[in-house]
Amino acid sequence: MNIGDAAGCLESLGNDTRLSIFRALVRSGPDGLPVGRLQSRLKIPGSTLSHHIAHLVNHGLVSQNREGRVLKCVANYRRMNDLVGYLTKECCSDVGGCP
Repeated sequence: MNIGDAAGCLESLGNDTRLSIFRALVRSGPDGLPVGRLQSRLKIPGSTLSHHIAHLVNHGLVSQNREGRVLKCVANYRRMNDLVGYLTKECCSDVGGCP
């Protein structure tokens, strides 16, 4: 991950609605959630939800899979861990490491 990727991910997650969506998907595990269930769980209008999901997909934090007539959203755990690793990789390196 580079600084541009990290900034894009953080910008996506810097919105209350998108962060709520992402957290719900992270909690749901690797099977993700159908869009309809995500919408009812978060009480977000469909058009608003679609807009925010597209933003998360654009930055690689969420993927969507169609299973028949059901559209599922899944958190990209690798991307999430890459972001956290990027943020913590050099923690305290200028002062000899973290205590």
